[in-house]
Order: sequence, then structure tokens, then C-alpha cells
Amino acid sequence: MWGVTVSAVDSFGARSTLEVGGQDYEIFRIDAVEGHESLPFSLKVLLENLLRTEDGANVTRAQIEALGAWKAEADPDTEIQFTPARVVMQDFTGVPCIVDLATMREAVTELGGDPARINPLSPAEMVIDHSVIADLFGSDNALERNVEIEYERNGERYQFLRWGQTAFDDFKVVPPGTGIVHQVNIEHLAKVVYDRTVDGVLRAYPDTCVGTDSHTTMVNGLGVLGWGVGGIEAEAAMLGQSVSMLIPRVVGFRLTGDIPAGVTATDVVLTITDMLRQHGVVGKFVEFYGEGVASVPLANRATIGNMSPEFGSTAAMFPIDDVTLDYLRLTGRDEQTVALVEAYAKQQKLWHDPSRELRFSEFMELDLSTVVPSIAGPKRPQDRILLSESKGQFERDILNYVASPSGTATTDDAADIASMDSFPASDPGSVPGEEHEQHEHAAKVAVLQSGSFEGASTPANVTTPDGREYVLDHGAVTLAAITSCTNTSNPSVMIAAGLLARKARDRGLTSKPWVKTTLGPGSKVVTDYYEKSGLNHDLEHLGFYTVGYGCTICIGNSGPLIEEVSEAINEHDLAVTAVLSGNRNFEGRISPDVKMNYLASPPLVVAYALAGSMHFDFETDALGTDQDGAEVFLKDIWPSTEEVQEIVDSSISREQFITQYATVFDGDERWRSLPTPEGPIFEWDADSTYVRKAPYFDGMTMELTPVADIHGARVMATLGDSVTTDHISPAGNIKAGTPAAQYLTEHGVGQRDFNSYGSRRGNHEVMIRGTFANIRLRNQLTASVNDGTAIEGGYTRDFTQPEGPRSFIYDACQSYAEQDTPLVVFGGKEYGSGSSRDWAAKGTRLLGVKAVITESFERIHRSNLIGMGVVPLQFPAGESWESLGLDGTEVVSITGLEQLNEGTTPKTVTVTAAPSEHSAPGKETIEFEALVRIDTPGEADYYRNGGILQYVLRSLV
Repeated sequence: MWGVTVSAVDSFGARSTLEVGGQDYEIFRIDAVEGHESLPFSLKVLLENLLRTEDGANVTRAQIEALGAWKAEADPDTEIQFTPARVVMQDFTGVPCIVDLATMREAVTELGGDPARINPLSPAEMVIDHSVIADLFGSDNALERNVEIEYERNGERYQFLRWGQTAFDDFKVVPPGTGIVHQVNIEHLAKVVYDRTVDGVLRAYPDTCVGTDSHTTMVNGLGVLGWGVGGIEAEAAMLGQSVSMLIPRVVGFRLTGDIPAGVTATDVVLTITDMLRQHGVVGKFVEFYGEGVASVPLANRATIGNMSPEFGSTAAMFPIDDVTLDYLRLTGRDEQTVALVEAYAKQQKLWHDPSRELRFSEFMELDLSTVVPSIAGPKRPQDRILLSESKGQFERDILNYVASPSGTATTDDAADIASMDSFPASDPGSVPGEEHEQHEHAAKVAVLQSGSFEGASTPANVTTPDGREYVLDHGAVTLAAITSCTNTSNPSVMIAAGLLARKARDRGLTSKPWVKTTLGPGSKVVTDYYEKSGLNHDLEHLGFYTVGYGCTICIGNSGPLIEEVSEAINEHDLAVTAVLSGNRNFEGRISPDVKMNYLASPPLVVAYALAGSMHFDFETDALGTDQDGAEVFLKDIWPSTEEVQEIVDSSISREQFITQYATVFDGDERWRSLPTPEGPIFEWDADSTYVRKAPYFDGMTMELTPVADIHGARVMATLGDSVTTDHISPAGNIKAGTPAAQYLTEHGVGQRDFNSYGSRRGNHEVMIRGTFANIRLRNQLTASVNDGTAIEGGYTRDFTQPEGPRSFIYDACQSYAEQDTPLVVFGGKEYGSGSSRDWAAKGTRLLGVKAVITESFERIHRSNLIGMGVVPLQFPAGESWESLGLDGTEVVSITGLEQLNEGTTPKTVTVTAAPSEHSAPGKETIEFEALVRIDTPGEADYYRNGGILQYVLRSLV
């Protein structure tokens, strides 16, 4: 059963030995399978995985043969079981996983077992990087204060994780203030080839991983196959269970040529993102090959891999080659590790050979020499804009954000925008050496009577605390952030940013005073080479002080803008902008004050801080004047490739990585001094509103409770097509008046301390109350109490009451639970699409839903529902709840599920929907056969046990 450790079958005779540096390693040779040689790199990794975990049940000879005989052009139809080598987590999504493991330990004890048996069977690593917020900025104490505030906000969660770090084997925690998960992964955690003792034998196999963050794909640049999954899948992988997947289509992306001078890795990745989004790669693997691969530095490969979710692919792989080995050496991996990677990759035909013909489903090509500087925005990473055309594109895009008095923009508006001159280089606000601390105070805002949009919103004349004035108008860059592992892991662009800041400083330029400037290095190695080169002083001169070692701006942890700027924006309804070196720029994600967000390379982030506006042409507009009165343009201060390389060579060394990562799991004095419970069982704090014992095992016994048919169920929601996991799973801030807010208020939490659903994922009480509570959810069941139109938000009808009134979904579900009434959900096509959010399934189960009946499911959410003991069913082909005449007022029964007790899975079950007292007069009983979407024997086992965690728990006891 534990495919992670044992190959019980080895029907291909693939087991062999590889000797490296005097050490023997057991390996499973992929050349034992016919067709292996022409498989793409990524599928060879999957092939080895199946050979090593073949057990004759979940992983069969037929699956292995199907992978070897992969038909590149065919649509995916063969399901396989992938067993990742390890699991990587960030703290927001990882906390619920550890809560579940802690709860399982208690359940094991209650069942008479040993709690120490509950440990990750696949190594698990968590990096705490999602909690630091850039509250303070622009000063040398910003980092220290932001970390202090972080601990104040998250102390309960950190105590719990500190306990987990000591209580669980094979679970490591990288404490706060260290780095960003994906950068730490490529710089230290990833091995490329894993080595682990199994049954007393040292075994080598490809390093693979799944992660509880979509940008886990960054490690693809290192030749490690991995991607983001939801928490349920991550927990299953930690506990030795495989990840079910279809053998994917693989897009071969051929690279040729060399990146020209003046073009950054960010420009390359934005170009690739644009190309792949247009091509269509959702659900596919992308694999880079060709003679141009060798000229792509590892850090650039990682940047490209990081953006895989933005162009939609499951993974974006680079093969292993000499560039990979050089990076492993640079980042401090020992020579035996490097030698093993080289020998294993060459033995298994995983070494990049541009002359080898591989099978691909589709082909694309990019000549790197054709890439030009670019940005992306104002709301999607695939909306690439040539830097040379950015001003003109802004003038067109702003019309979508600023309205004329009639409510829509006009051609006259466009002419006004084109003549905007609110940001002159000689603006009195742009004083060399200006520090940002002053902006933490209130300012007086005076309204100008004329502006770009006559009669609509007008520019604001802002007065700073020291009496200086400047004009703030549409398009102002109010946030410039060097952030996100996407680019902070790449020394070339980080050093380019520092050099541009140095040259700007030398010419007397500084950031505009309305720009909040932040620097969030992805690891302390970045700080090391900045300090060694002295570039930190140049960046700080422009306001780019380090605010934290975490995701910060890229995930919306931006903190407040400059106070007087925020007031002006909101009072005058200004469409201002943010420029960040991140990977996501969706509307509303970066800051609630900012309407337009742009992705750019780190040096361009600095350039836009100097410009102060998106209404700026870097080719024709001067950034300012120097001490001699001469105009300074971007080309005058843009660092050359040679200048960047000189700093790289003199400031970055292997010893820096070795030093910084030697104590990566130790943490600072704050972490080490956290009062932490001891022992194998966590001491739950009854008053905690962040971490609570999960209820999944309440009343559980070793004996299976037989699967029962569902009788007397009521419909909780009738939903349309494309209901995503974002609609279902709690996300964002907790709003006053909602069930979650009421719970926190009852537990003594003030509104200012509500925090977000993300930070409270370890408290099921909060998360249940936020499930199906998205403000854009449309439950058609509410239409009958709202003049025929569904109400937006987390509402339903409560049929426990005579009138069936409108109610919060959580409140209605509580009423049904008190009457022991099971619930069902009706949905449309593509139910559960989007990110694999575990709470979309967990919350569904805890609200009392027993079955979800839809036209079709997104694969991962279907699997997650089964993992939580909820049965996924589909309407007959071509039918929907509407076409069948259902409206949600019915009493529903589902018969035929009990066949699962006999060890088989029924293909269909009978659903009977009888009219209730809330149904329209004359409504008749409706009966239909629903398809049971329990697709594999393993899934049937999970469902019979009430869920995947219960299955694992019983197996271990």
C-alpha cells in the first residue's frame, strides 16, 4: 500500500545498481520499458516513478506500458498514480495539513494506537513566508518592525508550527524572516536526484514534489518535476498516498538564440507567458528543449518555471545539464550530490541532448534574440506590453478605469489623458535624498478645480508634512515593489536593479514622494551580495529598504500606501498604479487603493519609482535632471550586461549559500523563544481563534461504518456552470456581519483583528462559516425569495422553517444538522474548476453535504470531495438540474450507494426528488440515474472509510 517506499512487483525487472563516488545506489532503470528513449524529459520522470512504485493494484504494468507507448497527439485518457518524493508547503496552506496530522495523533491514541506512528511518510518541508506584511517601509528599521508585527499577529499559529517542527519526524520548518518558499526550494531544499534509505538499501530516484502553492513549479527550472496541489492532496502525499492524474499532453517549446543586451529574464518570461496563453496549455506539461537551452542561466529557467500557473500549464520543465550542475555547486550542494545528479541523469537518459528527437504533443519555438523589454498589465500577467509602447497602451487602458460624467470614458477624455502633465521631472516633490518616513503622517489635500476628466474625478494637490506640494493624478505609480521569488531568486535582475539605483543616485535622481517603495528579498543570500557590493545603500537612497523576507506585495501583503496618498486616491477616485516584480497582478490583489497593476523586472520597478507615473515614455521622457541641469534618460543609467556580470562575479559566492542555509531551520531568537508545548500530542488552547482541533475523527472507530444510501436530504444550493473553488472556499478578508465575523466577535476578537481567512485556516469554525460565502456566488435557490433573481453571496433558503426564508448558508446548515437532515448540492458544468483548494471540499463536508450532483467536475475537486467522504455524482448525459425540472425545493433520496459495501462501485445510482411543502403546487416526483464519479479502486476505499484521512488512520493503527 505504501508505494512511496516499496516496489513490490517490479514486473519489468527494472531494479538495478548505480555506483557513484564509491557508493552504490539502488535505481529503477527506465530503459526496461519499450518506448522510453523518445519520451519527453518530464514523462521519463513519471515512468521511473511508476516503475519504482508498481504494486499491481494502484500502479499496474498496464499503466507503465501505456506511458512507454504514449501517443503524443491523443487526448489524455490514461489515469496513473504519481508518488512525489516530498511535499513543500507555505504557512497559509500548510497549517491545516499539520492541524490534521495533530488531530490524527489524538485519534490514534483514542483507538489504542501509538501516536508516534502519525508522521509524514514522504518528507515534508514548510517555509513560513506568507504572513509578513509591508506595514513599514522606507526606513532602516522597517524589516525589524514588520517582523515584530508579524509575530504579534501570528503568535498562535507559530507556536503550533514550532511544536510540529519538534513533534513530527520528516517534517521541517523554515521559520519566518528567512526567505520565500520557492526560492528556498531551489537554493537549498531541492536535490534534483533524491537519495533515501528504503528497507536498508540506499536508493536514488528523481526528486519530485507537490506543493501547497501554485508556484511550486519554480523548481521545474532545476529539472525537478513538481506542481501545486490542494491541502488534501498534499496531506495524502505526506501520508504515502499517490496523486491520481492523467498522462498529460506535453508541449515542446524549442529555444534558440541568445538573450540580447538590455533584455532581462523578466522580459523573456513575459514573452513566453504571452505566447503560451495564446497557444493554450491548460492542463498540459510544457517542456523546453533545443540548442538555446544551454544559454539560459538556471536563475532564468527558474523564473520561467515560476510563471507556469500564469500561462496555465501544470508544469514547465527544463532538463538537467551542465548549467544545472553549476547552479548546484554555486548554491552549496556537496560534490557527492552533484556527482550523483550527473551520473543518474546520464544513466537514465534524463541528461539534455539537443540532438535527440523527442515526442511532443505540440510544438512551439522562440528565438531568444528577438525578445525585447516588456511589462504586463494592468490586470493579467499574460497581457504583455512592449516597454516602448507602454505609454500609449496606458492611455488606452485607463479609459476602462476612469469614467466621464456620464459614466463612460470618451474620446475627449483620451485626448485629455494624452496631454496629462502632472508629473514633471522638476516637480518640487522630487528632491534628491528624500526619505519616506515623513509619509507616515497625515497630510492636507487640496482639490484642484480642473483636471484630465472634466466634471468627473479630478487630480489632487497633495501637501506633505514638511510643506511641499505635488499633483497626484490618474496613472500615478503609488507602489513600486521589488518582490516575489519570481525575480528575487535571479541575481542578474536584482543586481541590475541595484546598479540602476546607483547610477540614478550618482545623477542626483530619487523616487517620487508619492511612491511607496519596498524590497522583499527572497532569501538572505540576496542581502549578502547587496551588502558585499554596496548596492543596498544605493537602493535605500531611493527608498528601497528591505521590508521582509516573504512574498509581501505579490500576494497582497502590501500594507497601507502613504497616508496622504491613500486619502487623495479615495477622495478623488483616482485610478493609480502599482509596479511590481511579481507574477500576479489581478485586480484588487495588490492593494485595495490601486486599480491598475503592472509586472516588470526589478530594474524597471526602480525606473518607474523614479518616473512616478505609467504615463511615461522612457525613450522620450527624462527621468529628471542631474546636478549640472542635464536631462537624464533611462538609457543613461541602464546597466550593461558586462557591468551586471562584474558585480555577480565579485559579490556572489558558494560560501554565502553555505553560510546562510547552515542554520535555515533554526530561526531567530523570537522563534526559538516561543512558548511551545512538548510531547507527541498537541495541547490545544480552547480559547484560540487561529488553531483548533479538527472534527474529522470525532466518534470514529476501527470498524467501518457501512456506506448508507441517502434519504430525506434537502438541497443546500442550486448552482450554474463554472462554479470555481474560489466561489466555494473561504478567501480574503473577513467582513463584519458575516457568520465568521460573528464567531470571532463572540470570542472577543475586535474587527481590527479579524485578519483574513487565509491566516485562520487552522480554525475550522471560521472556515466552515466562510464556505460558499463568496460575494459573487449565485445560488439560484434564492431567486424565489428575490423577485426571480438569485441573490449574490453566501445565501440559501432554510427549509427547516415553514416559510423557507433566505438565510446565510452556514446558519441554514446548522438548522439542518440539528434535525439530522443530510444535504446535497446541484451544480452545472466544470464544477470545482480553478485552484485545488482543500477547504472547498473540507467546508462542503463539514456543512453536512453528503453528495454533489453536477453536469461535470474539475478532476482535482472531484477527487478532493471523495477524500472528504462526499460522493460526486453526475446528471445523465445532456441533462442538468434545470432540464430535469428540479428547482431545489425537493426532498432528495439517493439509492444504490450501499453496493460499495460489497467491494464494488456502482456505475450509477438512483436519485429520487420528491416535492416538499415548499414546492410549487402540482410539482411531481422526478427520478433519474446519476453517474457515480468514484473512478478508481483507491477512491472507493477512501469513500468507504469516510475519507482519505480515516483510511490512512485505520491502515496505520
